[in-house]
Amino acid sequence: MNNWNAPPWNGPPPYGLAMMQDEMLTRGVLTRRCLGWLVDLALIACIATVLWLVLLTFGVMTLGLGMPLLGLLPLVPFCYHFLFLAGMGATPGQALFGLVVARNEDLGRPSALQALVSTLIYYLTLATSGLLLLVALVTTRHRTLHDLISGLVVVRARALTAPAGSWNMPGGPPYA
Repeated sequence: MNNWNAPPWNGPPPYGLAMMQDEMLTRGVLTRRCLGWLVDLALIACIATVLWLVLLTFGVMTLGLGMPLLGLLPLVPFCYHFLFLAGMGATPGQALFGLVVARNEDLGRPSALQALVSTLIYYLTLATSGLLLLVALVTTRHRTLHDLISGLVVVRARALTAPAGSWNMPGGPPYA
């Protein structure tokens, strides 16, 4: 009796199937990442503006004693990215465009350490002109420098929700 849902091999998938899987996982990811980044940028600006107004009001109400708290504002973007990656596996902008951040080796959820390393390297990359983000144009699965160093990959969430044993994701989704 043949089990039609099981892959017909033991071990890693054949090269052609692995290429098809990567294509299913990463089709349109670069465009979606850029659009998601713009949404995240707008959300970070809104959060920082509201926090600035709250801290400024607090500083005025305390006759200037609370003004040093405005020094926390530069941490908003870092905390935004780290907390969303570690907690949900995607920023709201990425999630809006159907993306999820996963471990490269097994497509599982990123650990807090991986999210921290990814966020640190991402902001270091931006601090050095951001040109290193172009690495995604030539790497497998369109991974950026911070993805490569942290062991993460950004994939389409829909590709991870394929039924167990389907032709595009043998074994089913790791997020189930």
